[in-house]
Amino acid sequence: MIDEQEFRRAAEAALDRLKRHLIEREEEDDAGFEVEEQHGVLNVLFDEPPGKFVITPNTPVRQIWISALSTSFKLDWDAAASAFVLPRSGEKLVPLVDRLIQERQEG
Repeated sequence: MIDEQEFRRAAEAALDRLKRHLIEREEEDDAGFEVEEQHGVLNVLFDEPPGKFVITPNTPVRQIWISALSTSFKLDWDAAASAFVLPRSGEKLVPLVDRLIQERQEG
């Protein structure tokens, strides 16, 4: 397990990349969602139907948690991939969030 300082750096960088990616998606077409950051937590807010994904670092367990689609997704740090990964599928943070947004919009 990575130490707390390493986790905080890795989580901050990963969430910053995700935020930039989502803002680009938000700006390039009628994405149907808005991204906001509050105290290190990313919120993806949906217009129709109203809803929200919450993406937050969980320092004590060294994971990034995503609350979306009535489910909790817990991503672990994968040193070999230098990324946060969902253990059961192997998906990295950005592709996972993209998939969850797509599933919600098709929903």
